[in-house]
Amino acid sequence: MFKKFLFVAAAFIIPVQANAAGFDIKLANEAAEITYLTKSSTFGYGGLDIGMGAFFNETDDMQLNLSGIVTGSSAGNNRALKFGVGAKLSMAKLDDTTPDADAGALAVGIQVRYVIPSSTPVAFLVEGFIAPSITSFSDAEQYNEYRFAVELEVTPSARAYIGYRYMEYELEGGSEYDEMDGNGHFGVRIDF
Repeated sequence: MFKKFLFVAAAFIIPVQANAAGFDIKLANEAAEITYLTKSSTFGYGGLDIGMGAFFNETDDMQLNLSGIVTGSSAGNNRALKFGVGAKLSMAKLDDTTPDADAGALAVGIQVRYVIPSSTPVAFLVEGFIAPSITSFSDAEQYNEYRFAVELEVTPSARAYIGYRYMEYELEGGSEYDEMDGNGHFGVRIDF
């Protein structure tokens, strides 16, 4: 299953002209995620933000994901408010279930980010992804992910943040859920 995911990720990334890169690292008491970030200027007005990541937790759940989000400023002169829409392809090995389950989903999502301008800008971020049963596969019936964060821009290419994320799969049969993350986290995003 993971080999298929890597093949799809490579087929998606290789033809994209990338012009920036970075890393996003989220650490919680019971979970961690690292994401490689790049941006394609050939897609849409504001470009496509692409992320390829790996998530794992203390219960030995592991997830690989590939996401793409197109962002832009709101109408008018309010450039502090940005909206984004996109999709996330995820594949997980869930060891916290009996028996172990494989789960995957193609989720659609939205993102809202508001920056309070100052000498050290602070931003508020809200994002969510959802995949209904039609775009969930393997042992998954549904996928949900919601995240809230407060970011501090340390330098123009580095941000530190504190946030909360809830991420779960509903498994086939509708009676079993695997909550992969439901914790606060600290994170750092570095662009280079």
